[in-house]
Amino acid sequence: MTISVVVADDQPLVRAGIVMLLRAQSDIEVLAEASDGCGAVDLARSRLPDVVLMDVRMPGMDGITATRLLTEDPPASSVDHLTKVLMLTTFDDDEAVYGALRAGANGFLLKHAAPQDLIAAVRKVVAGEAWIDPAVAPKVIEALAKLPHPGHGTYGLVDRLTPREQEVLVLMAHGLSNREITDRLVISEATVKTHVARVVMKTGSRDRTQAVVLAYQSGLVAAGSTPRRGR
Repeated sequence: MTISVVVADDQPLVRAGIVMLLRAQSDIEVLAEASDGCGAVDLARSRLPDVVLMDVRMPGMDGITATRLLTEDPPASSVDHLTKVLMLTTFDDDEAVYGALRAGANGFLLKHAAPQDLIAAVRKVVAGEAWIDPAVAPKVIEALAKLPHPGHGTYGLVDRLTPREQEVLVLMAHGLSNREITDRLVISEATVKTHVARVVMKTGSRDRTQAVVLAYQSGLVAAGSTPRRGR
């Protein structure tokens, strides 16, 4: 399987270095490059890459805004193609980290990370997993610890999710496995994993189990109910 990538960074030399590194991998293809968030969104929607490597700070539309646009529910014609977003930045400030995760990014990597970490992160997020740079992981854990416990202000957390993410959370709450959700929604398992990862991140849940508790305590799922058939 070849992984298709769009690289978005406003610094030409940095972008060229990232592209060169990616193209040296036999399983990665760089489809296009963008110098701002608007270009990244346009390219992602037209070329449908597996992942966009997105700089946080760019002129015009920043990377966080662009990520939010790209992680919205896709049109019906591409419902089983979710473009993942891996944020790249020289900064590890709270605003960049939390903003990226709230926007639905699948991972966050500092630009001073080792080259092999960038390659590993790309492969992980395309497989439907999340990637948090070890340098910012403590900040993320601290932020999650400060979020309301399930049952306290949980409606707002669930409201952050897209309709498709809420649908996946409902099925999770009814005990369906990733494979069963795949069959129910007629989408790939990698896509399901991506939805699950975004649900956990956007709601600030520690894991899948806490996300399920959140689904019930927020009122998204009623005890004793059964899930509706997928589209």
